[in-house]
Amino acid sequence: MADLVHAFRRSDAEGAPSDRGEASGLVDRARVLATDFAKDAARLDAEAAVPSENFERMAGTGLLGLTVPRRLGGGGGDLRTAGAIIGAIGKAEPATALILAMQYNQHRRVAEGRWPQHIADRVGREAAGAGVSLLNALRVEPELGTPTRGGMPATVAARTASGWRISGHKIYCTGIPVLSWLMVWARTDEPDPRVGIFLVPARAPGVRVVETWDQLGMRATASHDVIFEDVEIPADHAVDIALPSEQQGPSPIDMAWNAGLIGSLYHGVACAARDWLVRFLQDRVPSGLGKSLASLPRFQEAVGGMELLLATNTRLLRSLASDTDGGDVPSIAESGAVKVAVTENAIAATQKAVELSSNRGLSRAQPLERHLRDVLCARIHTPQDDSVRLTLGRKALGSA
Repeated sequence: MADLVHAFRRSDAEGAPSDRGEASGLVDRARVLATDFAKDAARLDAEAAVPSENFERMAGTGLLGLTVPRRLGGGGGDLRTAGAIIGAIGKAEPATALILAMQYNQHRRVAEGRWPQHIADRVGREAAGAGVSLLNALRVEPELGTPTRGGMPATVAARTASGWRISGHKIYCTGIPVLSWLMVWARTDEPDPRVGIFLVPARAPGVRVVETWDQLGMRATASHDVIFEDVEIPADHAVDIALPSEQQGPSPIDMAWNAGLIGSLYHGVACAARDWLVRFLQDRVPSGLGKSLASLPRFQEAVGGMELLLATNTRLLRSLASDTDGGDVPSIAESGAVKVAVTENAIAATQKAVELSSNRGLSRAQPLERHLRDVLCARIHTPQDDSVRLTLGRKALGSA
């Protein structure tokens, strides 16, 4: 069966790095923890409760600081390892996996970005330390929507005698109850405004969380609104700001990591749906049939179709990670295509599981309906499907 964790395990002959044993150990550690995470997933979903205990379990294991540089105590991990970990945890409790995926993405960017060195080192050491220190970017706003569609943020950073004062409103702040640091996208109040990232301690005076998150799926991400009311930060916490004309958009490696981690997460959800269906078909023995549903060619072929989708996903994700880690980074358009293909395959496979299980699969007493609600959230992540298709279509038609 298609299993993302095993798909990312390749032999030394296939070009694995010298520390592959250490990476494999981290993946195994994630798999063990994921077994326990799965036991509480239904409760977290029902209560829309952030999985804080899961992160406490990961503290000090090396998992939270995987993409932090080694010199700071982190793992310096590659996409192959990160994808395998996110896939394993996503299969068990996807909200935990999404918050962790954001941690991996943001710390990789910090390590490769333009931040003041002492600030980058501080947040990196904290993430790699014995406690729980989580980082995420807060970019989306009520009026603007996602900034990937263009526009200036309404959140303002005003100059003070000692630093900056942040005021604004962010939405869809994934994992906000457990975050330690917030990368707030804002504009300055200067005559020629600069735009960029202001690093804000999550519990600084003036940071207010408004519990608005009540979604169909990925409920335990607790992606509430955050209001910034004159939040004071030091001058050096303007970690990466520039004039709009000087702003650097997402790089090919940013998009490859995003596609790899988001794809791995939702592929994991689809694998969980597949596993539930297989058990159901093997255990279900209708009295009029006298044998399990798994023995019928109709179900065998249908499950085979699901396996085809999942096997395609493992190949796409493996190839994306291998190329990226090897320095042959895919283009932004290609990574976007992988994200769309993998998530659409995951959705299709999960929907097929629901179709084959009929009423049983839609019962709130079964995890399959939760897997369906969660996997549908794959479509909202950047890049959205329509923008990927538009880019690819324009290129093919010579209109790019």
